[in-house]
Amino acid sequence: MVPLSFDVLERELRSLSAPPRDIGVVRKLVRRLPAEGRECPESVVLDADRGLIGDQWAAGKANPEAQVTVMRADVASVMCRGGEYEVLGDNLFVELDTSASNLPPGTRIRVGVVECEVTPKPHTGCHKFSRRVGADALALTRTPEWKPQNLRGVHLRVLRSGRVAVGDAIVVESRP
Repeated sequence: MVPLSFDVLERELRSLSAPPRDIGVVRKLVRRLPAEGRECPESVVLDADRGLIGDQWAAGKANPEAQVTVMRADVASVMCRGGEYEVLGDNLFVELDTSASNLPPGTRIRVGVVECEVTPKPHTGCHKFSRRVGADALALTRTPEWKPQNLRGVHLRVLRSGRVAVGDAIVVESRP
């Protein structure tokens, strides 16, 4: 896949419809496997201690501030040119406004029956993201104009465990 240029990415992102602010939908679930493998099950368990069960998060540093990663599905689709966006490395791809103004740290979210909280840890992207979708995509997510949109997504901490499925609602329960 040839990465999109900064200008093309920006044009495509500007053409997206505004995402829902309070109630959205889980579009894709991703379990990260060893050696950058990916599995896209129809349902997963999010656990307060272990994050997404079977995900590489628990096998690594296991930072509770980065237990589960969430990204807008439409943004991921643009960055991957409509392809398989599970390569980006996030756990939940959703239709929901993930901007800093809509999901500030401390926001409580219900994903299906699972209760979560947006953590203060920024989800800014890394060299793997740049390798997968290009340096321009990473640079764009970090510009003063786009950074508040949290195009790279947000981190969640699981507060109450349970099963989540593709098609489940993702609901903003409260904001700080």
